[in-house]
Amino acid sequence: MAENESVECITEHERILQEIESTDTACVGPTLRSVYDDQPNAHKRFMEKLEVRIRNHDREIEKMCNFHHQGFVDAITELLKVRADAEKLMGQVTDTNRRLQDAGREVTAQTEEVIRCRIQQRNMTTTVERLQLCIPVLEMYSKLKEQLESKRHYAALKTMEQLEKVFIPRVSRYRFCQIMADNLPKLREDIKDISMSDLKDFLESIRKHSDKIGETAMKQKQAEYRYKTGKTLVLTAQDLVDFSPVYRCLHIYTVLGDRETFENYYRKQRRKQARLVLQPQSNMQETVEGYRRYFNQIVGFFLVEDHVLHSTQGLLTRAFTDELWNMALSKITAVLRTHSSYCSDPDLVLELKNLIVIFADTLQGYGYPVNRLFDLLYEIRDQYNETLLKKWALVFREIFELDNYSPIPVETEEDYKSVISRFPFHDAEIEKQDFPKKLPMSQSVPQIYVQVKEFIYASLKFSESLHRSWTEIDDMLRKSTNLLLTRTLSGCLQNLIKKPHIGLTELVQIIINTTHLEQACKYLEDFITNITNISPETVHTTRLYGLSTFKDARHAAEGEIYTKLNQKIDEFIQLADYDWGMPESDGQASGYLMDLINFLRSTFQVFTHLPGKVAQTACMSACKHLSTSLMQMLLDCELKQISMGAVQQFNLDVIQCELFASSEPVPGFQGDTLQLAFIDLRQLLDLFMVWDWSTYLADYGQPTSKYLRVNPSTALALLEKMKDTSKKNNIFSQFRKNDRDKQKLIETVVKQLRSLVNGMSQHS
Repeated sequence: MAENESVECITEHERILQEIESTDTACVGPTLRSVYDDQPNAHKRFMEKLEVRIRNHDREIEKMCNFHHQGFVDAITELLKVRADAEKLMGQVTDTNRRLQDAGREVTAQTEEVIRCRIQQRNMTTTVERLQLCIPVLEMYSKLKEQLESKRHYAALKTMEQLEKVFIPRVSRYRFCQIMADNLPKLREDIKDISMSDLKDFLESIRKHSDKIGETAMKQKQAEYRYKTGKTLVLTAQDLVDFSPVYRCLHIYTVLGDRETFENYYRKQRRKQARLVLQPQSNMQETVEGYRRYFNQIVGFFLVEDHVLHSTQGLLTRAFTDELWNMALSKITAVLRTHSSYCSDPDLVLELKNLIVIFADTLQGYGYPVNRLFDLLYEIRDQYNETLLKKWALVFREIFELDNYSPIPVETEEDYKSVISRFPFHDAEIEKQDFPKKLPMSQSVPQIYVQVKEFIYASLKFSESLHRSWTEIDDMLRKSTNLLLTRTLSGCLQNLIKKPHIGLTELVQIIINTTHLEQACKYLEDFITNITNISPETVHTTRLYGLSTFKDARHAAEGEIYTKLNQKIDEFIQLADYDWGMPESDGQASGYLMDLINFLRSTFQVFTHLPGKVAQTACMSACKHLSTSLMQMLLDCELKQISMGAVQQFNLDVIQCELFASSEPVPGFQGDTLQLAFIDLRQLLDLFMVWDWSTYLADYGQPTSKYLRVNPSTALALLEKMKDTSKKNNIFSQFRKNDRDKQKLIETVVKQLRSLVNGMSQHS
């Protein structure tokens, strides 16, 4: 076994040695490692084997060297011979190398220069290529700066968009491009701020220019009325105002995706401006210019809104402008209603009406509804009529104050024609009279008639341009004329009649005047008909109420005649100075009474121009008042005693009154109608003068009684005043002397009268 193992070990060592000899030294490691992996102490035997192999190789080398030694020696000898040539060659090579190095150094320098130039050329080419990419970006940015400087902001935004989407992405790796990109949002904000600032300047400017825009538009509309061109001549708002700030700002905000913010801001600012425009000046109602400026501003404002509405898409909507206009209408109507109410000048109200019509028609031409303004005009029309009525009230008062209340004298045919040209007077009898002659009415009649026509013209002026039919205009004219007659003229007449300085003569003339004015009412109706061409017979046509007006005034004048006549009678009666204790009468009527009768005679002569019934009523009223006043004087409770002489004197005065009544101071009375006014006095005085108490008491209560109009209480009162109560009554003293039985009779009469009076009171 040991021998077999030894043989195997030797064989393995041989193999390893062969591998070592034939294998690359880099791979010897694993081979040697296998020696140590074999049996213990195998390496020693391998080392031994290796030593044997080394000695074998050394012997082979020695043999080979010995075999080639002579050749080696010969080679060395030859080599030594070549040494000199080698040194010479070495010198030549060294010299050649030196010269080559010197030549190569210059070539190297030139080569380096070429390389450097090539590198520069490459860098320049690269730079040019890069610049060719960057130059458009820089050019676009330069263009952006120019656009910003020239305030072409919309174009600048388009340039920014190109920079961001096209140019900057191509060279985004460069730092300057990043700076540009970072700066663009700030530039956009700057553009927004600048455009908004321009818009604010525009809004401030447009607020100042609104007045001019409105003034131009309303003047053009007024020119259409004046020349009746039938076509629109109004300049557009764009002809007067540069709207580019609005368009630019709108485009900019639209491009920037913030259009809604712009729209909200614009609308909010315009609402604020609308409120400012609609706020009137405090003293606007004082002059027409105040109203004109107010309307100009409003028209200018809404013309701008209309232009913006139609020249932009969606910045304004019809709903928004309608909302603004409705708000404006409410404010305008309230302002005009308030301010016009303070206006007392009809000319100013008429000018205001014309302004409102032009204002409404101007805005209506731009599509704004104006019906509420025309409705307001109907209210202002009433205010205008009120101012007209006040103005004409002053006119009427002045006419009445300047009138002499005498018939109009006409000296020639020309004078007559001058009067009838102003007043429709026709009287065949007066026309037949020779000149000079007088017309029955006073100067105020034609003046009043002319002024009523002037009023109708003035009232008509307001109805013009109101877009109303002639039927409605006719109705308005008649209604306003009715107000003039029934309220203004009637009131002036009533005040005139009540004036203290208007005497009986003036009142008579006023009655005559109202009669002629009443007759002229039909001519006023014809006058209105000629203006409107609407027949008075048309259904629903308002008729003039002048007839009732002048009748009422005439009745008032008549009543005032009666009142003043009675007052004058009272003035005369206050002059009465009776001696109530006189023993006997003077034998003639009292002076105050004769003066009163003379006054009545002359007064009733003036009444000849009055209607017969009026004169008769005045005369009857005067006689009744005189009779009543005399009766009151006789029965005055402060009058305690009356003598028979005073009764006789009083009887003489009553006789004069009766004579006056029987003299027919006013024609038309039948029989003794006027004398009956004094019947109560006459029967009372007859009773006392005749002392016919037996007849009175016997016939009392009988329809045929001679003293039917003597009231027991009246007789008793007068009898009490004549009774002997203080022994100063002469008549009773005579009774005592002549027949004391009569005193008892008087006492008996007094008792019977008291009985009658008591019976009447109980019956009542």
